[in-house]
This record gives sequence, C-alpha cells and structure tokens, in this order.
Amino acid sequence: MKILIKGAGDLATGIASRLYGCGHQIVMTELEVPLTVRRSVALSRAVYEKCAQVENMTGICAGSRKEIEDILEKGDIPVVVDEKAETRFWFRPDVVIDAILAKRNLGTSITDAPLVIGVGPGFTAGEDCHCVVETKRGHTLGSLIWQGSAIANTGVPGEVGGYTTERLIRAAADGLMEPKVQIGQKVEKGQIVAVTGEHPVCAQMSGIVRGMLQSGVRVKRGLKIGDIDARSDVSHCMSVSDKARAIGGGVLEAVSRFEHMKGSFAIVVLAAGKGERFGSNKLKIPFFDSALYEIMFQKAAAFSGYPVIVVTGYEEIEKAAEKNGFAVARNQEPEQGISRSVKLGLEKVLEIDSTIQGVLFTVCDQPNLKISTIQRIFNEAFCHPGQIICAGEDGETRNPVLWDKRDFPALLTLTGDSGGRQILKHHLDRVRIIETEKGELLDIDRPKDLECLRKEVGV
Repeated sequence: MKILIKGAGDLATGIASRLYGCGHQIVMTELEVPLTVRRSVALSRAVYEKCAQVENMTGICAGSRKEIEDILEKGDIPVVVDEKAETRFWFRPDVVIDAILAKRNLGTSITDAPLVIGVGPGFTAGEDCHCVVETKRGHTLGSLIWQGSAIANTGVPGEVGGYTTERLIRAAADGLMEPKVQIGQKVEKGQIVAVTGEHPVCAQMSGIVRGMLQSGVRVKRGLKIGDIDARSDVSHCMSVSDKARAIGGGVLEAVSRFEHMKGSFAIVVLAAGKGERFGSNKLKIPFFDSALYEIMFQKAAAFSGYPVIVVTGYEEIEKAAEKNGFAVARNQEPEQGISRSVKLGLEKVLEIDSTIQGVLFTVCDQPNLKISTIQRIFNEAFCHPGQIICAGEDGETRNPVLWDKRDFPALLTLTGDSGGRQILKHHLDRVRIIETEKGELLDIDRPKDLECLRKEVGV
C-alpha cells in the first residue's frame, strides 16, 4: 500500500523499517531543518546529507513529484521537505501516519486518508485519527488504541540503562548548536559535549553519546540536543531502537488489519424517513452548526476506505451525499417502512461490489454516535466473521448494526417498518455487542429528545 509518514526522525524511521520490510511504498516528510537527536538511525538526515542509510533502508531527499516517483520505482524511500504534508494531495496514500512526536496534533485530520494513525500523545482515536499508537515505555508500548488517547506526556523521559533525565543533553542558551563530541563517542560526567549560543553544555552522566543534533542548527535554551546511553554499546547508536521497533510493530498491525479489511465492508446511511413521530423532517433540523444528516455524513466521511451509500428521497440530502462522494439509492416510497430503505441500500451495495462481506447500517438521528464506535464495530466484524455486530448499551442492542453477508438474503426479503430486528431475534447466538458510553446512542425521535440533548451539551 501507499503510505505517507509525517516525520522522518528515529521513531518514524523505526515505523518505516517495519512497513518497508513488508513491501509497502513509503514517502516521508520532514522540516527544512530537522531536529532529530538520534540522527544516525533516522532518515531525516537525508534532508541535509541528500542520502541516508539506516539498516537496509535508503532515504533520498526528493524535491519534486517526478523525483519521488523515480525513488519509489527503485525501491527506496523519498524524504521530502514538506512541513504541511501537502504531498498527500497527489500521492493519495492509503495510510497517513503522524509520527512527528510533537506531543500535540499539528494539523492531521481523520479524513487525510482511508486510515490515519496518530503516534503518541496529542491524538484521540475517532476524532483526528482512526487509531493511536502508545509511545510511553512500559507494558503498553506499541499497543493500539481504537478509543481514546495515548498516555499523556509527563515531561520525564523513559528509563534507559537506569537513567532518565540525566541522560538528556539540553541547550544551555539560545543560538547556534556546535557539537564537541560525535555520536558513538564515550564521555564522562561533567565533560563539555556541545556549545549552544557560545555557552558550554556538559554531560550529566558518563556513557556513550547515542544522539546529537547536527552542527549549525539554531536552538532554544532547554531544547533536547542529544542523549547519553549508560549501556555504552556502540551498536545501539547505529541500529533502530527497541522502542522504535515496538512502536513500528503497533503501526504495522494497524496497517495490516486495514489492508485485509479494505474492500470487505460498506456503510449504508438510512436517510429517507418522514419523521412522523417528530412532526417534520427531523434530518434537516440543526444541531450545533449542522443538520442531523450532515453530522452523520461527517462521520461516514472518515471511512473513505469503504463505499458509502445514502438511501434518501430528499433532493437536498441526495446532493449533499454526492458532494461527499457517496453513492445514492433513491427511496421515493418511505411510507413502505424502513425495510424498503434497507433493501434499496443493500441492493446498491451489491451493485457496486458483489464481494462485500458485511454492511453497516446506520441512521442519521444519533448525533452522539462516535466515529470510534463505528471503527470498533468494523474491527469486531473483521475478527469475528459471520457474526452480527451491534452497538449497544448495558447489553441492549441498538443501531448501528453490521450484518454479515450470510444475512443478505433475509434482509432483501424484509417487509414493514421493523427493519432487521425481526431477523436479529432469530440469530441471538451470532450477535456481538460493542458497548458504548451512556447516551451515545440516543435517538432523536421526538422534539423533546432534541431539546434534552441540546440542554445536555449546552446548545
């Protein structure tokens, strides 16, 4: 698959090593002046050295689309000076990985690619990315987070060789950086290892210099400019770290899962109801700054790896769906009940791709529904083929529901206004429930439901 990695530092390079070894095409973006401390094991140095070798990977600085394409064709990794990752607009990656490690999101959106991965703190799964990879050393290092965020940055570096803060080398003053030792060199506590802004920087411990910024970089006082490793093994300075490999393994798991899931599922958004209990077309009712159907469309747009079909009889909703790149199944007879919308949606899915393994049916009147819940439903369906996956609360099944292909014939014979529940009750042994937060699955059936929800969120 085509993968764009934002950042080309040592951890990003560790991620690239896992993906590169599995044959994926990788493009990495960097700053004009990289600030990678462990630069001997980072492809970011290709920016100022033109070419960088890390283990079996070669990173080559690229300045144009043609250069990027030529480098990829040769099986190497282009490193592009592109702070905003605008390369993605023409590269159209399957996966975007934000591995800048800024401890905050600097501009990554969940709609940047079919799969977006945030590395470390600063990201929330289901909001600005599909999943987050834990970067804090410890039992959960490299684990995937599909709901929530990574452990918050504590400001205290992880322990290496029995040392934490002592192993860091920080700038003593604002100004230009001038290293006085080389990566791999043994130093003693108190030794001058660099000069920043004409002020000497001394080692706080003895060991081997594992990382050091390149000469001539302008730094700020307190910036991390190097680190020391008490284990004194020179090979550690020239190979991808255990931490980077663990994080890379987590990213590879997410990418491999998506690669297998891609093309397996579809989403059907039901937006044809007349809203008789509400008293009017509730789908167009504003909530915050968007109509209810627009809120659902925003969630569906996060899943560009799957076909999205909108079933509706409303011209305004149809146009909005097409603008989002969704397919439309027209339902001009909503009075026949929800079963007609289900059948029309499923027929459209099978018309687009008859090999689809499962279809998630969702409605537009659940504004609290989280993107992470939809993602967890897909994950569950992937791990448990043949099952019916429902969102739920306290063990009670609710919408959305993902139906397996074995249920398609029964769905196509539905009648009336009960939808798939008449099928569900006969297959309870195959039902798996994804538990959600209280109130997340609230349906807006009547005006009072909307008013209660508005009061709850302070609208």
